[in-house]
Amino acid sequence: MIRPHEVTNITHVVYLQWLSIRAGYIAPFIVYLSKFCIVLFLVQSIDRFVQCLGCFWIKCKRLKPVLPKNASSYYPMVLVQIPMCNEQEVYEQSISAACNLDWPRDRLLIQVLDDSDIKPVQILIRNEVSRWKQKGVNIIYRHRYFRTGYKAGNLSSAMACDYVRDYEFVALFDADFTPNPDFLKQTVPHFKNNPQLGLVQARWSFVNKDENLLTRLQNINLAFHFEVEQQVNGVFLNFFGFNGTAGVWRIKALEDSGGWLERTTVEDMDIAVRAHLKGWKFIFLNDVEVLCEVPESYKAYKKQQHRWHSGPMQLFRLCLPSIISSKISAWKKINLIFLFFLLRKLILPFYSFTLFCIILPLTMFIPEAELPIWVICYVPVSMSLLNILPSPKSFPFVIPYLLFENTMSVTKFNAMISGLFQLGSSYEWVVTKKTGRSSDTNLFETGKKALEKSISQSDIELGGEVDQEEDKVRKKVSRIYKNELVLACLLLTAAARSLLSAQGVHFYFLLFQGLSFLVVGLDLIGEQVG
Repeated sequence: MIRPHEVTNITHVVYLQWLSIRAGYIAPFIVYLSKFCIVLFLVQSIDRFVQCLGCFWIKCKRLKPVLPKNASSYYPMVLVQIPMCNEQEVYEQSISAACNLDWPRDRLLIQVLDDSDIKPVQILIRNEVSRWKQKGVNIIYRHRYFRTGYKAGNLSSAMACDYVRDYEFVALFDADFTPNPDFLKQTVPHFKNNPQLGLVQARWSFVNKDENLLTRLQNINLAFHFEVEQQVNGVFLNFFGFNGTAGVWRIKALEDSGGWLERTTVEDMDIAVRAHLKGWKFIFLNDVEVLCEVPESYKAYKKQQHRWHSGPMQLFRLCLPSIISSKISAWKKINLIFLFFLLRKLILPFYSFTLFCIILPLTMFIPEAELPIWVICYVPVSMSLLNILPSPKSFPFVIPYLLFENTMSVTKFNAMISGLFQLGSSYEWVVTKKTGRSSDTNLFETGKKALEKSISQSDIELGGEVDQEEDKVRKKVSRIYKNELVLACLLLTAAARSLLSAQGVHFYFLLFQGLSFLVVGLDLIGEQVG
């Protein structure tokens, strides 16, 4: 029979052994890893600060691309492409916007590249194209029977058409993008007398940025991306990642760079890197905006972010030998490898997830590896404030933004790992769900009134079929995200441990970060779509 004092002695021995292992092995490893992540964090913060200084310099000096002289009379042949797939909510507004572009009709061709696999949607889009064609618009409907290569395969197939040889430039718009009528007049003239210019990229503007908390937080990120990252890289480097839409390419640049390839899920970044290696220059127009949507549900946003963060890692593996062996300058190679890919695509999700979601809560149970307050509080808040500068109206959301970015680091980290090691999920492509909110604005009232179409009974029936099909899969229910909930439990447990040890700032950070993971894990942010 084991006596109580013997149990106490055994427990005490085990506890002492744990303290020895913790202090001798676990704590040193965590301290080393935390220092490594802090260094990465500071390097990334310096990069972010330098970019903001560059943006400030651009504002002070009023630097921006200037149209060449006599550009108003420059009307080259332009091809407009609208790739879409089952875009029932937005096909009308995107086709309407393209058909209302202010450009000579004999020098403009619109390709509607429909990859829809729902027959009623195909018919609706084809009928819409026919109506505009009857109005005298030079527009073509193309449908692939074999949807290989997703968007890249769709664009590659369209560029193979014989009549494309007659066109010098191609403008790309995703299905939810609705350019103003003067879009081509604001972008295409920049190519005049500039034979090395391969791409002109416009800025995105979001019709639903104030729809819910999720869209507000996305707007902060994307506003910084365009206002700071794209603009600074465009002005000082003549290079940035193509955003896949709302841009105009010189067709010769596309062909010279190898055309659209189906090897990654970020075909837009792929063609931009290859064009840069070939010596083509890019221009970003911060004052030319194209209206579009951001995802309103966490499910759609999560899938979008997975693709956006796994694709660059796929591309990095594929492009690294080409970058090293290319004839571009050493500085441009360093920028591509260490800044464009490693620092902004790999290091950011790595340290954010590791430092704030893993190391910080563990330090509550391993006090020998405590993180300093400036790492937890001062630097993250400062960086968040810098991110919010391009969208000052979002200032009240600085704390939710900081917490949400750390929460999203789980998705981004998983995506980065899957892309880097070519796991199965890295090739997953899901079309981002649209709501068609752009059609609720006044942007296309003129075009819609001019069209004055009457919808036939057959179209109504077809639309009804699609609506019923959509209703079956769009039931508004909450989903459960296990990874986020597991981390919520870890962080909230660490917060309780921090409270017991009276650690102050650590407790508040862990508490609110844990609640953030809990809200996201229960799908309580954004629109709930099953």
